[in-house]
Amino acid sequence: MYQDVLLELLEVWKQDALCFELYDDPRVVLSTYIRAKMNHSRNRAHGSKVWAAEVMQGAPILKESLRDNLYEWAKLKESKIREWVESGQINPVEPSYLLYMIWASTQHYADFDYQIYLLNDDQPLDDLQFEKAVQSVTSVILRGIGLTA
Repeated sequence: MYQDVLLELLEVWKQDALCFELYDDPRVVLSTYIRAKMNHSRNRAHGSKVWAAEVMQGAPILKESLRDNLYEWAKLKESKIREWVESGQINPVEPSYLLYMIWASTQHYADFDYQIYLLNDDQPLDDLQFEKAVQSVTSVILRGIGLTA
């Protein structure tokens, strides 16, 4: 059952990344992807925490499934990013590092939600604050690769 929960979460995150196949414009793809990841961090924080715990332990339950599911999926996303670099649409960046940065930035809002709560005067981010967070993460990522938000 635990493995099924983790694999279902991976499928949800894969759905978030369909924008890599649907659009060619890196601004549209990355803005859409970041927003989807942030929304899941807000609405399904526990799932991200369970995923993080599994991976931090060396993925004892998912090890083989990750090799089959995550590796090829990530390589396809990296390929798209590499195309953007080669065509001059974005500044040179190592595609895997860009993905790691997006995952770290967006999932922070789930994995460390208590820290955000604490630093936000013991309140969860309200809708306006959350929207500003999405826009901030998006803007920093996009500007880092030479795009405007």
